[in-house]
Order: sequence, then structure tokens, then C-alpha cells
Amino acid sequence: MKAFLTPAALTIAVAICPVQTAAQDSDFLPGGKLVLTNATSSIEGSSGGGIATWATIGGLETDRGFGVTGHATIIELPDYGWQSHGIAIGIANRVELSYARQNFDTRNVGAALGLGRGYTLNQDVFGAKLRVAGDLVYGDPLMPQISIGVQHKRNLDGAVTRAVGAASANGTDFVVSASKLLLSRSMLLSATARYTAANQTGLLGFGSGTRHDYAIEFEGSAAYQLSRRAVLGAEFRSKPDRLGLGEDDWMDLFAAYAVTDNLTLTAAYADLGSIATFEDQRGAFLSAQLAF
Repeated sequence: MKAFLTPAALTIAVAICPVQTAAQDSDFLPGGKLVLTNATSSIEGSSGGGIATWATIGGLETDRGFGVTGHATIIELPDYGWQSHGIAIGIANRVELSYARQNFDTRNVGAALGLGRGYTLNQDVFGAKLRVAGDLVYGDPLMPQISIGVQHKRNLDGAVTRAVGAASANGTDFVVSASKLLLSRSMLLSATARYTAANQTGLLGFGSGTRHDYAIEFEGSAAYQLSRRAVLGAEFRSKPDRLGLGEDDWMDLFAAYAVTDNLTLTAAYADLGSIATFEDQRGAFLSAQLAF
């Protein structure tokens, strides 16, 4: 039998490993999950891949106690720099509570847009996720783990979001995810439907004009085991273009490696397309996650 890890978002970071459990250190942080099946941290702080949310629950706990993960992610693009960090708490492998701070450095683009060179957009993301059915590893191989979640995003640059035409600086995404580890094929598949009004995940506000303009977007991930602790995979995330700035869909190709049962490193090639009219934003995605 094999267990699994993911990367990210662009995240973003997945691995399938032989059966092995994390150390059970205490009643408060009992561990017990198959190594790496808690996934990694997405750019919004919830467990999943780099740019996609999964149905997984963060932390190494199983059906008792608490688990904790912390992450830091950077994305280096031709005209921008992305940095995010955060924490997630898993409760009995059933509930996940997460927080992430996103910082988006506009570098020279900031000067071109009249914001000032190196102007940084900031956003806080507060998340909650509930596993409602199935199990990532066990049970019917045709029955995935299914989770529902909410991500409330508070943009800290309201003047900028209004200037580009967004309806609001704050918004809330709703997600439904299905993820399954196919042990016999050493493969993990995941799909998420996101009901959102976010522009560039919320960094450019929510909606346009006076409307929030909610729509359903898709996130998909697939990963394949190369060795006991190494995995390759790909992710896709569809995105709308409410502001007319040429916002593109995202994708990444990633490699993740479990250095230890608790530390996962992920590297990816990320293609974020056009951001605020600056095209061909492709570059390196790097993420580190600690899990207990």
C-alpha cells in the first residue's frame, strides 16, 4: 500500500509513499496519518496543491486530536513577486481552520501604474473546511473524499481595488472538492468547484462595477509517484476576466519531495498568464511546509 503527498498553489506542492505513520508525539498532536496524505498548503492557506484547494484536511492527526501545518511560499515572475505564509489547524481529520497572508510585489509595474515602484498588494485569507464524506485513502476506491469549504478574503488595499473597477475590497469564496488517492496506480486525482467573485484571487478586489459577479470556476490536480518520497504532477485553475485586464487561467508543473515525515519541499514551473495587462507571467514556485 502507498500513501501520498502533494505540493502546492503554484503551488504550488504531492507524494505517494509506502505505508508509514507519522510519529505519535502526544495526545494533543497525536499524528497517525499516513505520511504526506495531509497534502501541502495552497496559496490560500488551505491544504491541497500549490494553486488548487483539495478535499484533504491539514495536519497529521487521524480521527482524534489536533494537527498543525505551517507554510511559506514564493513565486518569482518576470514583472512581479509573490509571497505567502500561513497556518492551518486540523481537528480529527474532519475540520480544517486556516489563515494565510498574501503579499504581491508590483516592482517596476507599480511605478508604471502610478502606485510607486515596489508597491505591495496585501490580502488576508481566513478559511474553514469540513470533510463531509469519503476518505482520501481508505474505503471504496471509486468514492473520493469530499469536502466543502469557505474562504473569506480581506484585501488591505481598498483604494487600489476601487481604482481598477472592482465592486468591493473584500469577498468570500465557496468551494466543493473531491480528492482520491488511487493506490493501485500510485496516482492522486482532485477536482474543485469554486464559487467566487475574486479578481486575481482577490488581490485586485471582487466583482466589477457595482456587482460581485459570482461564477463557478474549476481547479484540477493530478500527481504521480516517482519514488518513495518524490512525485511529479500538474495543476490547473480557471479564472474569469471581470475587469477586462486579460486575466488568464493558471497552471503549474510541480515536483515535491518529503525531506522528513514533517517537512515537505515543493518546486514548480508556474504559468499565471497575464496579470494587470502584463503578459507571460511565468516563473518559479517554491514552497516549504512543516506538519505535525
